[in-house]
Amino acid sequence: MSADSPEARTAAHEIGRLLRPDLRGRSPYGAPQLDVPVRLNTNENSYPVPEVIVRAVMAALEDDIRSLNRYPDREFTDLRAVLTSYLGQQSGVRVRPEQVWAGNGSNEVLSHLVQAFGGHGRTALGFTPSYSMHPIITATLGTTWADGMRESGTFELTAEAAAEQARAHDPSIVFLCSPNNPTGTALPFEVIGAVLDAAPNAVVVVDEAYAEFARPGTRSALTLLEGNPRLVVTRTMSKAFAFAGGRLGYLVADPALVDALRLVRLPYHLSTPTQTIARVALQHADLLLATVEAIKAERDRIVDGLAGMGLAPVASDSNFVLFGGLADAHATWQALLEAGVLVRDVGIPHHLRVTAGTPAETSAFLEAMGRLAPEHRLEQEPA
Repeated sequence: MSADSPEARTAAHEIGRLLRPDLRGRSPYGAPQLDVPVRLNTNENSYPVPEVIVRAVMAALEDDIRSLNRYPDREFTDLRAVLTSYLGQQSGVRVRPEQVWAGNGSNEVLSHLVQAFGGHGRTALGFTPSYSMHPIITATLGTTWADGMRESGTFELTAEAAAEQARAHDPSIVFLCSPNNPTGTALPFEVIGAVLDAAPNAVVVVDEAYAEFARPGTRSALTLLEGNPRLVVTRTMSKAFAFAGGRLGYLVADPALVDALRLVRLPYHLSTPTQTIARVALQHADLLLATVEAIKAERDRIVDGLAGMGLAPVASDSNFVLFGGLADAHATWQALLEAGVLVRDVGIPHHLRVTAGTPAETSAFLEAMGRLAPEHRLEQEPA
């Protein structure tokens, strides 16, 4: 049955009639997954998992496969222990296993937070442009989304502006990102404290998905957890760990907040293989994170290269670069695609986002962009 057949149209109409009214007309999340030579649109780590880790994972999974007739460890005890150890080494902040919560990617962890602390009659506040899944998760779980704003043009968020908007909305959840996606910028540290003070009825979530890529001196919100039971720091293994296909995200918070998430999680939500693969990856963190500095070098190379073309890249603390100065962002996206390079159109006028990949991928992007820039560059209005 084709999508255009009368039967398909009838079925679509019937399902649409039954769908929750607040979901009608929405589009699902999803970046294009296209078979092109250079894919730099989803902030994946371009480096494959090292062979020694592949062998270690396969060995560890043998016993798991034999025992798949049993449910997984509901409390992911061993995984919690290695996550705690890793965070101490990476951030210098000592956390306890009872402060750690994990899920199938950071999106499930964020969903647990909204399920527990959002809901009908409650509001979640975020600051646009930021991670597009925050409003999607919020709305689909029946929570009102408040679209806070950043400085026009610079995308900066000051402590004063964030606090003023938090007081105006009195949210139950506040989403902050550091480094922010899609701008790549780290959050001024004082913003977190200002929002905690201005939103006394809110859980404040600092999304640190790209923390491992931050420039030296960038502070983590993990350092603020002590004495702030309403503060949550979320992270992921999808980026720096080259673990996007493994689906493991996690958060750190007060044990009482973590305990509240047990009320909303699905039974046995982390499979045994997922726990094992993540645990083995964390035990080889030094080897997996060896690509981080190489990726940061390519990120900075992209910033310098685009600036040299007369474009406007945003200095980044992540593994991607947002750049402006384009007359028509989508037309440039299409032209890059035709050149075999897939980047991300994030819906910001005159801007695109590109992931920092391998040196060869960076070269391919910069060469294509160099050919396109003269035609696609936004000409400045005369003063």
